[in-house]
Amino acid sequence: METNNIMIVGVGGQGTLLASKLLGRLLLGRGYDVKVSEVHGMSQRGGSVVTYVRWGERVFSPIIDKGQADCILSFELLEAARYTEYLKPGGRIIVNSQQINPMPVIAGMASYPENLVGKMEEKGILVDALDALTLAEEAGSSKAVNLVLMGRLSTYFDFTREEWMNAIEQSVPPKFLELNKRAFVSGQG
Repeated sequence: METNNIMIVGVGGQGTLLASKLLGRLLLGRGYDVKVSEVHGMSQRGGSVVTYVRWGERVFSPIIDKGQADCILSFELLEAARYTEYLKPGGRIIVNSQQINPMPVIAGMASYPENLVGKMEEKGILVDALDALTLAEEAGSSKAVNLVLMGRLSTYFDFTREEWMNAIEQSVPPKFLELNKRAFVSGQG
């Protein structure tokens, strides 16, 4: 079996690390060898955060090189565009359409790029964009964007709903469990 690779990218504080842990638990539950590697940028200051999740029969390295990612799960639009070179041909980006201005935009030294989804699609990338922030708010909290995106990611896997719910239960504190389950389901469409 070949090794599968997902990059989870976003801005500090969006819940990317919880998403990677949830996915890792799910894959371990299926008996895969799983490696999760967290690369923290300036996460406390709204900087870029990247996590690699690799699984297969035997995985030797936790790092995903350029051209190796089967999928990029992006919590923010510009972060998706930054990492397109990591996708393998035929790879997919699942992206929250939310825009979070980076420091150069906030400082007035740059403007936020326009039509990023269209530009990625022009490169031949399969893009699944959704307004995860609105779905999370409708589920009960803007902080549940991560579970909305995990719900969308789940539509590309053959795992059962029970397997996903078990992984959520193992990853989320009990007082936030029902909210996160609602957010996950809303992401499934």
